[in-house]
Amino acid sequence: MSKILCFVYESMADFEITLACHMLGWIPDKKLISIGYEKSSVRASSNLQYIPEITVKEAISLDDIDGLIIPGGFERTCTPELIELIQKLDKEKKLICAICAAPEFLAKAGVLDNHLYTTTLVEDYYKENGLQDQFPRQNYLEQAVVRHENIITAKGRSFIDFGVEILDYFEAFEDDSEKSMLSKSYKE
Repeated sequence: MSKILCFVYESMADFEITLACHMLGWIPDKKLISIGYEKSSVRASSNLQYIPEITVKEAISLDDIDGLIIPGGFERTCTPELIELIQKLDKEKKLICAICAAPEFLAKAGVLDNHLYTTTLVEDYYKENGLQDQFPRQNYLEQAVVRHENIITAKGRSFIDFGVEILDYFEAFEDDSEKSMLSKSYKE
């Protein structure tokens, strides 16, 4: 059974990935595994607590990883281990998904240098907060969801289409009509 990793961290916006994780449960040969910097609980922006099953460092040595999902959040500390995992998965052309502010992790790992992407973090955010912009802006697209090769990125408000796009990546739909119907059913 192949594994899809879900990175959980303090103050993450868990609503952005809940639907995607729920829908991935429909695919029988995929196992979701939560990962974190430590195996201790983290409190999401919803105030729910999550306990990672394994550490990011342990995840680096796993076999049969099909993907990584990263939610947005306010405390985006990016460790060398997370950068190594992201770079490893990109090199292996495995799915890497990031929503809202989470594409910043991908930018810090350098994988967006060769991929089109979107993010909620616009250039003005960095200027207004006196921060260094981490993104290769020449690859930025002003779209709700961007899928480019093995990378899926989305703005935070687009969490439904983000989840549907992840399912589509794993060929869970018979055709575009079925994909469109699922997306529409969650928006009604």
